[in-house]
Amino acid sequence: MRHRSNRGVIGPQQLVTTSSGSGIHSILDHFLNKGAGNWPSAGGYTVVQTFTATSTWTCPTGVTEVEYLVVAGGGGGGSNGGGGGAGGFRTGTGLAVTAGTDYTVTVGGGGSAGRNNGSDSVFSTITSTGGGGGGTSASQTGANGGSGGGGTQGGSPAFAGGTGNTPSTSPSQGNNGGAGGGYYGQAGGGGGGAFSAGTAAAAGSNNIAGAGGAGANSSITGSSVTYAGGGGGGVSTTSAPGTQGPAASGGSGGGGNGGAAPAAGTSGTANTGGGGGGGASGNAGGSGIVILKYTVASQTVFTFKGTTTWKCPAGVTSVDYLVVGGGGGGGSPGDGTNQNPTGGGGAGGFRTGTALSVTGGTEYAITVGAGGTAGTTGNSGNAGSNSVFSIITSTGGGGGEGGVSGAGNGGSGGGGSGSVNSGGTRPGGSGNTPSVSPSQGSNGGTGIGAGNPGTATDRGGGGGGGASAVGANGALGIGGNGGAGTSSSISGSPVTYAGGGGGAGGTAGTGGAGGGATAGASSTPSAGTVNTGGGGGGCRATPGTGSAGGSGIVIIKINQ
Repeated sequence: MRHRSNRGVIGPQQLVTTSSGSGIHSILDHFLNKGAGNWPSAGGYTVVQTFTATSTWTCPTGVTEVEYLVVAGGGGGGSNGGGGGAGGFRTGTGLAVTAGTDYTVTVGGGGSAGRNNGSDSVFSTITSTGGGGGGTSASQTGANGGSGGGGTQGGSPAFAGGTGNTPSTSPSQGNNGGAGGGYYGQAGGGGGGAFSAGTAAAAGSNNIAGAGGAGANSSITGSSVTYAGGGGGGVSTTSAPGTQGPAASGGSGGGGNGGAAPAAGTSGTANTGGGGGGGASGNAGGSGIVILKYTVASQTVFTFKGTTTWKCPAGVTSVDYLVVGGGGGGGSPGDGTNQNPTGGGGAGGFRTGTALSVTGGTEYAITVGAGGTAGTTGNSGNAGSNSVFSIITSTGGGGGEGGVSGAGNGGSGGGGSGSVNSGGTRPGGSGNTPSVSPSQGSNGGTGIGAGNPGTATDRGGGGGGGASAVGANGALGIGGNGGAGTSSSISGSPVTYAGGGGGAGGTAGTGGAGGGATAGASSTPSAGTVNTGGGGGGCRATPGTGSAGGSGIVIIKINQ
């Protein structure tokens, strides 16, 4: 929204927007426009991006450093005892990054039940180590890790907890696990947490388990959240000496509670890095998380090549967008002798537009669809997955037909196969399914056969549909070309996306412009190009198969 400023009192009237406020303005005008959210941001816009699974972050233009939180997966809780250690917790500011670079973001999974460590989480040069697994009856000491797992019951001396901050970082990424209850004890120690060590189980016959260590707080998202709590120790038996004491609670920050036999411990909370609770049987640790915070200028373009969560900056009210679904996989032939050429995969749906309303401070889940895999022998390719931003969904491309199992519908349809008798045809799949306006894609081409058994010269698979053109029909001995994709300049230069995959034949159909794959003969062709939504290519004869479709992409440009 724009407001007239200064009303001509100081020089000519000026227009103030959220991206421009040039000219001379009165203090009153500055106050009124800023209060209405119309004054441009001098320091740029703050962006928070959250990763709850492994993905890719493309550093936007103008960004040179980020604030970060990297939490690894928590360790699994041990059977008959120790709580799992929390995943390593590392946070900091001023980490140098390079605009235009794709950074792999690895989010570690939680360790499975038993003395199993969580997996590392990684961003750039920052690695947080998975939490150590809790001790078990077979491996009694807690494992080392970001935070150490708790030791199990019994032992003389008591079985030790694992060592935290392993390998060593500064500041420390975690703490040690607590020891088990010793020779007469039947209780496990707590897993270490990011803020404090796990508590040791009570010595002797009291059979009281140790609590998980507390996690650490982070306010990187704008509110305080606690991560990386240790798993509570468990109590394994009611037999003498002594009586069965209580299991212990997990540490704040997602640590799982311990269990008193016959109960199992509880799992660590997902995306906190909490350790799993020990018990009669332990439970899994929680997965980790990676969060980035950085500042961008007006009109910045964000490219998403993997699934993530994007927090809309305060003051941003609309975006331009490109959303491309994953391409469909090519069909696979079922008979090497009879030359049964298959259809190419359809391109992922292609949707683009301007001025889509967004709300500052809202977290938007961004899904980037994977390409569909090729069909198994004699079967159609699998559909690509949908890509989603806000209210915009682009449907994955339909799979190319293999055998006579049918071409898939989707953003663009897969091509029909040439696995038919003399004079027969096989239709391609329908594009723009479900229907949207403007259309997100096109139909796949028809396959044809003119002999049985077939040869390389008498059958042809149809090409997969593309964003701007239908897939070409197969001809005798010739595979249909994939339909052409559509160009977009949202990133600042024209790039073509969502080309259909080529159908197979004695002469292979070529992939459509925009990442579509060319078909193969008796070997598997190349896949559709990643992050274009291109369809996979068909194949003429075994032992080859069709190829996978290319993954999709989401690009947004803030308009303020």
